[in-house]
Amino acid sequence: MKGLICFILTATCCASLTAQPKVNFKVEKTNFRKDTISILRFGAVADGQTLNTKSINDAITACSKKGGGVVAVPAGLWMTGPVELKSNVNLYLAQNAILQFSKDFDQFPLVAGNWEGMPQMRNQSPLFASNAVNIAVTGKGIVDGNGDAWRMVKKDKLNETQWKKLIASGGLLSEDKKTWYPSEKSFKGSQLKNPGEITAAKTQSFYDSVKDFLRPNLLVLNNCNKILLEGVTFQNSPAWCLHPLLCQNLTVRNVNVKNPWYAQNGDGIDVESCSNVLIENSVFDVGDDGICVKSGRDEAGRKRGKPTQNMIVRNCTVYHAHGGFVIGSEMSGGANNIFVSQCSFLGTDIGLRFKTTRGRGGIVENIFVTDITMKDIVGEAILFDMYYAAQDPVPLAGEKRELPKVEMKPVDETTPQFRKFTVNNIVCNGADKAVFIRGLPEMHVRDISFSNMTLQSRLGMDIQEASGIRFDNVNLISTATNPVIDIAQSDALTFNGITVPVSSNLIYRISGDRSAGIRLGKTNGANAAKKFSAELGADEKKIIVE
Repeated sequence: MKGLICFILTATCCASLTAQPKVNFKVEKTNFRKDTISILRFGAVADGQTLNTKSINDAITACSKKGGGVVAVPAGLWMTGPVELKSNVNLYLAQNAILQFSKDFDQFPLVAGNWEGMPQMRNQSPLFASNAVNIAVTGKGIVDGNGDAWRMVKKDKLNETQWKKLIASGGLLSEDKKTWYPSEKSFKGSQLKNPGEITAAKTQSFYDSVKDFLRPNLLVLNNCNKILLEGVTFQNSPAWCLHPLLCQNLTVRNVNVKNPWYAQNGDGIDVESCSNVLIENSVFDVGDDGICVKSGRDEAGRKRGKPTQNMIVRNCTVYHAHGGFVIGSEMSGGANNIFVSQCSFLGTDIGLRFKTTRGRGGIVENIFVTDITMKDIVGEAILFDMYYAAQDPVPLAGEKRELPKVEMKPVDETTPQFRKFTVNNIVCNGADKAVFIRGLPEMHVRDISFSNMTLQSRLGMDIQEASGIRFDNVNLISTATNPVIDIAQSDALTFNGITVPVSSNLIYRISGDRSAGIRLGKTNGANAAKKFSAELGADEKKIIVE
């Protein structure tokens, strides 16, 4: 069908669930007139010094008013302030064109925006659009957000030479000398709880006093329809790099997204409350989560009530990131109908990362992941965690963390849910832990199917507060073998065709008085001294050994 990208997918969930019907959704494509306007016609100068904000925006406005077309940015270094995309305009960056955003914070006015799923006062994003239709950023050039001018940096993330150079550049240090801030306003904002929150009690002068802390995302598209990001490198963002919010029909293809690994909140792409999305053939190497799905935070997200849904992620590569493919933690509006396939994660902290916490609410379901290759994962290859605590997934040197307090709480609208996932054909060569699942006592992670996986890691599986989880044809190559699979307070688990190291001392350790209906099927290579143990209240009679 002309003008549409159409996907027809067949998916099934775990054996305890009925087969899912065919999924048929369409991503509408952009379509632009061939008329081309160069920013040179509006006085733009590529000397890396002249501020071209007016020239670029005037070119986009003129193009849009004439019915749209292409605004061309030729090769060269183009310094600019914020650029607004407008309907029916394709901003095209030629080979060797660098759109360099200024490090002069005064060029970026404070505006009412959105941050981590909540309404917030923020600096204007360098590249932005609101309520636009049929827009694009394409070409072979580079969009650079000058994020190093904005970001605070943790000492533990730099070597000694880098740290000394950073301190010598100016700014100031926190009291414990472990975090560098680019300015006093940035430091002041860091000492306050939620300084960007929009309230009647806060004055303009207050926001001005913490302006530097309210870092913008590099590209924000708010309530836009029919979007194309293609071929361009987006890099060095002050906060998140790409942030489509409440958008429809988004295509991201052949882009490169780059941030320093130490970049605080330096996510690659955060798709928030969007529908009909395609992300393909793209590369991410960033400081926080790589490809991330969100839908608002806590009450604000639930009130918005807009899930991210009908989404395809395929043929993407993620290098450094806190997670390769991620859902959460701001997922209060829910997420569903998401398909991830044929991706590679190399050196990410976590591979597949699904995170939430009490207070979020929201239902994440019907998520299908297949054909994923991972290498040198620092933490967990696959993680479901309902105790997310807004910390780096891997502790820094000397950092101590305590386990969350386990207590049963009432189920209400603030209780999040992860359910109905299918994870298939996964290979991981190197991780600290193969699989970690941690649900809540009152709301388990449930109805997940894992199949056809080979996972090489130091630790095997750690499963807590889970229900209806099935593992089929899973090869665990772990060095810690006592136990290989640790299960606590979980029920209706099935293990079939599990291969473990020959040297295993104990394969399954099952604990907790709420553990029941655990079926231990065929286990290959099991010369273990003991197949399973029941501990801390677990009843052997509720464990089915085949």
